[in-house]
Amino acid sequence: MNRLERVLTGLGKAGEKALSLFLTDGYPDLHGAPDIVRTLERGGADIIELGMPFSDPLADGPVIQESSTAALQNGVTLATVLEDVRTIRAGSEIPLVLMGYLNPILRYGPGRFFTDAASAGVDGVILPELPVEESWRFESSIKEAGLSHILLVTPTTPGPRIRTIDGASSGFVYCVSTTGVTGTRTQAAGEYLRRVRECVKRNPLLVGFGISTPEDAASMALESDGVIIGSALIRRLRDGARGEELRSWVRGIKEALRVPPPGARFAGSQSNPPGGRA
Repeated sequence: MNRLERVLTGLGKAGEKALSLFLTDGYPDLHGAPDIVRTLERGGADIIELGMPFSDPLADGPVIQESSTAALQNGVTLATVLEDVRTIRAGSEIPLVLMGYLNPILRYGPGRFFTDAASAGVDGVILPELPVEESWRFESSIKEAGLSHILLVTPTTPGPRIRTIDGASSGFVYCVSTTGVTGTRTQAAGEYLRRVRECVKRNPLLVGFGISTPEDAASMALESDGVIIGSALIRRLRDGARGEELRSWVRGIKEALRVPPPGARFAGSQSNPPGGRA
């Protein structure tokens, strides 16, 4: 198992929910990500997703789009992203997942990119525009590099396709909480998440899009193994939050995940604990 899989398995065995935080590499400063990641980790983040900025993102809302534009203006490239990963890895074992679009990777060379990413210290990749039917094109390169390949499901994904995505994924399945783009507020998602939970048996299930408060996180965690927060973090970085202010915000969300609301239940059963599935 790589770092990502070990952390999720450990959290599942402990009955805890995972907190994954997304930030755009190169934002707000070209090489500011390593310091931000250290702050987030000290606040209690379990997983870090580093966004690889791209000029034409499909799934990103306005907050993350603006951060990507600023990062590109700062001069970020895939090479600088990997440089930041190496810097982070020199002082931390927190799982690192790269999230981004195919065009820059195709220009870099997919086989070389996944190998270089793993060598730098990356644990997994999320390629949101890559459908499961086309994932075979990169499957061998990702697997040979020892990376987890995280695929997405959405509210419009039918049950049989969710099962296929679960079978093709490794690390975890990324459950998009709403139709639309990142940063949009979550809808009444309980029934949808329960439907996805019934289909996802092989991997832990993490939920993202529209989660911004401790209450949002606790609610989404009731039917999942953890949450992913991006736009809410980017907004805080945009507004200048650093140091203890940022750590305190992360601690508040992590604490909400540790202390579910009255009547809450873990999404997995005793025989199939969250994060601990085979």
